[in-house]
Amino acid sequence: MVTPTIILLQLFSPFGLAFVYSNSRNNSLNFKKYAYWRLGIAFIFFFVGHLVKTEGMVEMLPSWVPFRLATVYLTGLIELLIGVALFMPKYQILAARLAIVIFVGFFPANIYTALNGTGLGGHQWGPIYLLARGPLQIILIVRAYFICIKGYNNSMQLNAKAPID
Repeated sequence: MVTPTIILLQLFSPFGLAFVYSNSRNNSLNFKKYAYWRLGIAFIFFFVGHLVKTEGMVEMLPSWVPFRLATVYLTGLIELLIGVALFMPKYQILAARLAIVIFVGFFPANIYTALNGTGLGGHQWGPIYLLARGPLQIILIVRAYFICIKGYNNSMQLNAKAPID
């Protein structure tokens, strides 16, 4: 449960820090910019996980998947590219859309992992693993779609001094 907690902290803490900083400077806060950055930080974290927990990631794939190790490295590289693109205004919407595709595409690996008890990094959580990762992926998809793609225009600003509903 450490990884989902870290991901949630990565999603919320940069915005909190930016809000405090903007509040101290009496500036408005560009909510959408920080939404992209939070998602970018999460994807870079996912990439690092592919490098640090490579064998655990390989275990998440069924044995019939060819080139499992190469697949883990390739998907990690894709996550890095998405993460970096989320910091670049020209590519942010495309990267947010690709992030959603990745979340949906990786979900079967989470189901396989939960049903077969192949926990990442030696954790044999079984179905609990899916219960932790499934809702987290839903949160990430909802945030990517409603905040980064659909919900707000590029000029959305929050006044740090104004109350947030």
